[in-house]
Amino acid sequence: MVNVRGRWALITGASRGIGRLTAKFMAEKGCNLILHSRKLENTKELVDEIRAMGVSAYAVEAELSDLSAVKKMLEKIDELNVPVDIVLNNAGLQIAYRTEYFTTPDTDYTVSFNVNTIAPALICYHFMPKMIERGFGRIVNTTSGIRLEPQQAGYSASKAALDKITIDLGSTVQGTDVMINLTDPGWCRTDLGGSHAPNAPESAIPGIVVAAFVDDKKSGRFLGAQSFAGMNLEDGVKKAEAQFDSPY
Repeated sequence: MVNVRGRWALITGASRGIGRLTAKFMAEKGCNLILHSRKLENTKELVDEIRAMGVSAYAVEAELSDLSAVKKMLEKIDELNVPVDIVLNNAGLQIAYRTEYFTTPDTDYTVSFNVNTIAPALICYHFMPKMIERGFGRIVNTTSGIRLEPQQAGYSASKAALDKITIDLGSTVQGTDVMINLTDPGWCRTDLGGSHAPNAPESAIPGIVVAAFVDDKKSGRFLGAQSFAGMNLEDGVKKAEAQFDSPY
């Protein structure tokens, strides 16, 4: 299992919900953090909490629907001059639920793809070459299990595209210590999931980050968080390595 103590991780969408829980979990493991949110003030309190846990933390901001803002954020991260060994692309946007789905506006797709597909892809493209050069890296892209729901077409299509990008990128590093995999927290009671979701946000831990800790040089897998609900991290990693294989 990977020891993340002293390493640096970027977590997008860290200000609330699953992202916030993930940040605290990684800090407990001794991982230094770069915490993304739309506005710096959204993570100010969290940065203070993380630093009080004895690790370093910085905040960065970007509206992920604005790709120029994403690029500026990446420049700001480079200016920190720290090696980003782990990327947890947690942020996502479910733009609308269209009961009259035959009238779905084109903006459902353009905004969804910017936030859920293109922004995380740009982040992958930025950090993966540096990980390859250093010989170590973990990228975990958060997808969704939504299917057969045209009411959420923009969201589900953008996540399906992210799956494709992740699997294709994974084929280029398969067998190396740079690994890129997929996860899904499941339907949780967060701002995105809503109050009627069956799962508590805490049920996504540790599964949402298992792919950051696996050490078997396999990429392109879907390691859904609910498959590891109620487990400790060590047992979750053992299960991931024993039961989940690459698609190649």
